[in-house]
Amino acid sequence: MKHNFTRICIAGAGAIGCTLAARLATTGLIPNILARGDTLTALKTQGIELTDLDGYHHATVHASDNPQQLGPQELIFICTKAPALADILETLQPMITTDTIVIPLVNGVPWWYFHGLEHGDEITLTSVDPDQRIERLLPASQVIGAVTFMTAHTQAPAKVQSTNPHLLTVGELNHQSSERLLRVRQLIEDAGIEARASDHIRDPLWTKIIANLTSNPLSIISGASLSQIYSSTQLAPLTRQILNETLLVAAAYSARIPFDPPTFMQMGAEMGEFKTSMLQDYQAGRPLELATIGDAVVELAQRVGLDMPITRHTLGLAHFMDEQNRASSM
Repeated sequence: MKHNFTRICIAGAGAIGCTLAARLATTGLIPNILARGDTLTALKTQGIELTDLDGYHHATVHASDNPQQLGPQELIFICTKAPALADILETLQPMITTDTIVIPLVNGVPWWYFHGLEHGDEITLTSVDPDQRIERLLPASQVIGAVTFMTAHTQAPAKVQSTNPHLLTVGELNHQSSERLLRVRQLIEDAGIEARASDHIRDPLWTKIIANLTSNPLSIISGASLSQIYSSTQLAPLTRQILNETLLVAAAYSARIPFDPPTFMQMGAEMGEFKTSMLQDYQAGRPLELATIGDAVVELAQRVGLDMPITRHTLGLAHFMDEQNRASSM
């Protein structure tokens, strides 16, 4: 199957956005990128430089900070942090038509979690979309769900390194197959990224949620690496308790998790001396994704009568540290 997409935009030119754009460019496409600041300047003057497991790639892209200049798009990948999602969707409005497919590559529980399910359109997650602004800006019918298992590091504006395999899982919110889903998967595969079309996108979503929740908040409290979080005698017992609580919530929502707790802990320990993205954001003074990665899971737990005391207290400490960090930078 040919994907036939020609007007593709990457909204957000961080490490993942640049990696995706550079890989798409290897197929002969020239992706549009919505960016700003030093990154926009670098994109215009030198393009993207990506070094990954396949070697070095130099990509020419069409970059702008003006959505009107880029015009309507057939497909938009949103590669921003969760706190910026509503604002970026507002900016993207001139680029979104009724036929545009939007794929948010955003961490945590998505605002669309209940959409596509029976009676799900009536349920909103207040921790993720408190004023339903995201829902108003983007109809769920135009969304394809996605879970990204890609890691990358920005060495300089538009210069990125990735040392792990690339994997993207995509799926319709109603758990049905579709022509547009298969076209998106083909596009991703053509770009040299392992692509999986899931008939139950919430299963891999829960796998990513569990990975994020067991590591990210604890990392800003402790400053620990992934290896330490999952293997040290001081932190691993706490991590295991958060894992157990989150697995119970996932099970309550009928998620199929492809690992047992000891295997998950071992896999986490094998990630090595790597800082979580949340710890990197915390140290740089950037907004944290605590609402989607943590608060939303607690909200889901409360909906089914479950308590997550260890997770709640860990999130409380993380929120406190985030508030103190932001106050000291003012």
